Amino acid sequence: MQQMINAVGRRKTSVARVFLKNGSGKITVNDRAFETYFPLETHRNSITKAFAVTETSGKYDVNVNVEGGGPSGQAGAVILGVARALVEISEENRPLLRKHGLMTRDPRMVERKKYGQKKARKRFQFSKR
Repeated sequence: MQQMINAVGRRKTSVARVFLKNGSGKITVNDRAFETYFPLETHRNSITKAFAVTETSGKYDVNVNVEGGGPSGQAGAVILGVARALVEISEENRPLLRKHGLMTRDPRMVERKKYGQKKARKRFQFSKR
């Protein structure tokens, strides 16, 4: 029987639903190849880091549905989702992933714009006269 593990990762305004199943290590994001969806090598390396840390590279096929936000937020959401899925598979992975900072949900969000100001903190130019 083929077991399918799913987990959710979030970052900024992005939400990633990650599905792991036994396979050859193929990663697809929104029905596209992983390499074409995340063209930056830094994003690709950080996503596959969880597999390298737990020594499970090439053991699982990953299917990801990600929406909202931009490329960096989406990559961060996928990283957290993959880490949570690996913990669901084996609880022994948790200390390893936590040590490398992959289990922490990054709480930073965009600060809202305030009235009477140009942006969240930037103000309109002050004129004394």
